[in-house]
Amino acid sequence: QLQASGGGLVQPGGSLRLSCAASGFILDYNAIGWFCQVPGKEREFVAHISRGGTNTYYADAVRSRFTISRDNADKAVYLETNRLKLEDTAVYYCAATSASTRWHLEGTYKYWGQGTLVTVSS
Repeated sequence: QLQASGGGLVQPGGSLRLSCAASGFILDYNAIGWFCQVPGKEREFVAHISRGGTNTYYADAVRSRFTISRDNADKAVYLETNRLKLEDTAVYYCAATSASTRWHLEGTYKYWGQGTLVTVSS
């Protein structure tokens, strides 16, 4: 129902565009969030976009470098990652929630996709 893609190996300072493909009803009725996880740590909030796309929220670490957007016609949500840093290396997951608050919490999200690995290395 959710599938993240677009990860890969990139040098510091580079960019990647992550995509989250969703089945129609999920995108129509839910907000979408991106989280990242490194081995041994909990998933961390990265970005969130509201159901209508009007409101976006970012973790402090990625604000001004990452941009979240959605295209309901294409049934997809995107995460443009720019000026990538070594510490951005992680598996990135997209998830869906019908809630309008607490969007920074992992437990708020009901649907999760498989992650996509982003490796930032020189």
